[in-house]
Amino acid sequence: MISRRIAHRGIAVLLTAATALSVGAGLPAAAAQAAPAPPVPAPGPADAELVPGVPPGPSRPWQIDTPDQMLAPKTYTPSAAEDAVEPRDAAPGTYDLIEYVPLGDAVKKVTCSKRTGPYQRAVERWLKLPADGRQSGADCRAIRAFQVEHGIKPAIGFAGPVTWATMQLIGARKNPNAAGKCPVRTYKVACVDLNRELTWVQKGRKVVFGPVPMRSGRAGHRTRAGWHTIYWRHKNHWSTLYNSPMPYAQFFDGGEAFHAVYGTIYTTVGSWGCVNLRLGDARKLWGVLKKGDRVYVWGRRPGA
Repeated sequence: MISRRIAHRGIAVLLTAATALSVGAGLPAAAAQAAPAPPVPAPGPADAELVPGVPPGPSRPWQIDTPDQMLAPKTYTPSAAEDAVEPRDAAPGTYDLIEYVPLGDAVKKVTCSKRTGPYQRAVERWLKLPADGRQSGADCRAIRAFQVEHGIKPAIGFAGPVTWATMQLIGARKNPNAAGKCPVRTYKVACVDLNRELTWVQKGRKVVFGPVPMRSGRAGHRTRAGWHTIYWRHKNHWSTLYNSPMPYAQFFDGGEAFHAVYGTIYTTVGSWGCVNLRLGDARKLWGVLKKGDRVYVWGRRPGA
């Protein structure tokens, strides 16, 4: 199911697949803008009630499940003039650490959530709390303190994807390959750790890029594990399948590529298989990798 959330009076609402296609992927931009506003559907199952605590970026449609091209693109050699055009910058606030919180908590503006978050057990374990997977008052206070320290909003102690991802990044900064999961070679290897949703590039034992947070494939569309090779790069790629930009795209396996997204990467739902990055990270990675460089993927995205 392709879904979108759009900022609406400070609360994100879920659009159905049919609505999402009608306003974005299936019609020209002018027609989509002219379409009447769809009715707000009833809340769906699972994480349908999870909303950003603060609307990210400007007040405009904000796509959560940025679609990735599932099919291998037709490759060609971009001209120098085409490569000279840099993708547009992301809107201010796009990648802010805005946590997903239950709708009831967001509306009531609670100080400390009593809800069990989707990453409860993992967050408890990282904070060295009893890892029982249930929210307690002590859990909430400890999680909230971590959120306040690292600028995660709203800091209400809910164990969501932003809190979990921030913990993974902090734990990996000194030595992302401490566990030796990414093969050490004399040449550059782009390492994609699905377990922690992190990526970095190493040459030998030296890390030459990252680690940075990323979003990999969802259940049914998991980013394929194993060795791959960067076979095509397109700085201003546009997915004709989903009518969506894929800035700084570096394809390594069929339609799977590293590329930036103009929306948050911190979601409980993954991509359609690509490795989604923040724009600044994708831009830096573009300057580190080249055609023919190797990519190694392992692990499994939580929830996938």
